[in-house]
Amino acid sequence: MAHLILASTTASITELKRNPMATVAAGEGRPVAILNRNEPSFYCVPAAAYEALLERLENMELNALADARLAAGETPVKVSIREL
Repeated sequence: MAHLILASTTASITELKRNPMATVAAGEGRPVAILNRNEPSFYCVPAAAYEALLERLENMELNALADARLAAGETPVKVSIREL
């Protein structure tokens, strides 16, 4: 069965066990697909990439909330960045 690999770098579980930091470094800041018997088992994501992903998800959730409130007829409140 074919599997979609969503990373440009792959490594085996054996390689990950042998040298975890080198495996992460091989991705050059991007996720590394960890393969088990040539099938993706999980993705090894560097901390900076994971933090950026979570921040982007949070921004998407906040945008969806703002859009829902606008659609419900709520009036936007103008504030300056200094007020926050």
